[in-house]
Amino acid sequence: MIEIIPRIINQCEVDVPGSKSYTHRLLIASALSDGICTLTNCLRSDDTLITLEALRKTGAEIDDIKTEIRVHGTKGVLKACHEPLFLGNSGTSMRLLTGVAALGKGEYTLTGTSRMYERPIEDLLNGLQKLGVAAGSINNDGCPPVAVKGGKIKGGRIELKCGLSSQFLSSLLLISPYTEEGVEIKVIEGPVSKPYIDMTVDIMAKFGVDVNREGYLKFCVEGRRCYRAGKHSVEPDCSQAGYFWAAAAITGGQIKVRGITEKSRQGDLGFTGLLEKMGCEILFEDDGISAKGGSLSGIEADMSDMPDMVPTLAVVASFAKGSTVIKNVGHLKEKESDRLSAVVNELLKTGIEAKCTGTDLIIKGGAHRSAEIETYNDHRIAMSFAVAGLRIPGIFIKDEKCVEKSFPDFWNVLETLGRQTD
Repeated sequence: MIEIIPRIINQCEVDVPGSKSYTHRLLIASALSDGICTLTNCLRSDDTLITLEALRKTGAEIDDIKTEIRVHGTKGVLKACHEPLFLGNSGTSMRLLTGVAALGKGEYTLTGTSRMYERPIEDLLNGLQKLGVAAGSINNDGCPPVAVKGGKIKGGRIELKCGLSSQFLSSLLLISPYTEEGVEIKVIEGPVSKPYIDMTVDIMAKFGVDVNREGYLKFCVEGRRCYRAGKHSVEPDCSQAGYFWAAAAITGGQIKVRGITEKSRQGDLGFTGLLEKMGCEILFEDDGISAKGGSLSGIEADMSDMPDMVPTLAVVASFAKGSTVIKNVGHLKEKESDRLSAVVNELLKTGIEAKCTGTDLIIKGGAHRSAEIETYNDHRIAMSFAVAGLRIPGIFIKDEKCVEKSFPDFWNVLETLGRQTD
């Protein structure tokens, strides 16, 4: 357990690690490429290292040195893996690598934590089956562990549900160039988290594979292709930057996150617009983006495309005048924790009115009290409520090491903000 000490923040600058979402996808595309890929500013966290090690076990030679990661591509030909691939509670690893396993030899078993066994993946498995891949839930409950039989993938036209996760679509898109006939995917439910689909398509283009698309409803990829090797750099993570922009919002200070620009393709950059609507000033500069706190007011926001920012916005909303309604976030129940229940439970502990109604989350700003915050082994709950502790005396975060899932240096960076109050 760690205590967060309130502090006065005037003007600070921080660095955050490379994007987790980009790192996962770049590692996978590099492992499937036709040569040696050099990756810089990758995030090294529990989740991304899980993906890295799984790719090693399926045949990719990976040199992880201090300043870069070099990945020797397999040209889409993966080796057999007779041991189960343990993927912890990394939902991104599970979903993306379930698709990748279809390119291998023999049967692959993908396992994880007990929480992972509660996270639905049936829609992705159905999509793979429609492409001719033998893939299924080992316990026949639509959740991991899963078994995937690798081999040549014919491809073809399929319909896919993406109401729970856009990663089902990303998983199939990433392997589509290696199918015999190419793939045409019609999305018949969702998709949620649309910017993450854009990210996948963008990375495929960087590796020389174009995706023909009709908005977010139809995607076509030619078969018998191969990703081209090259050098790529991972931009700083907007999800992690959000904690520091939120810190500025609730303390009235000004915090710049270096290295992020308004040209970023990351959907969570949209969090700055929400803070602006609540009363903050956002400054786009050549070397980063700053948030400056102001008088906060509640807003209504559709967060279906920014699910990772929901706990952060909820904490900011608890300091705002009036109520904030966060809409269309029912899919957060299937994250590392049931994030909707977790946010409500922990806000209630701090004296704030909060509730879920259907797929919406409602927070009424008010006076806070000290509390011990249960993190549910969820990194985003830990980091969001740590931000609240910058204003509220007596906030303790349990199981603080859970942040290693995505931001191992979070506590050290947080400690650099401002000066502690008496």
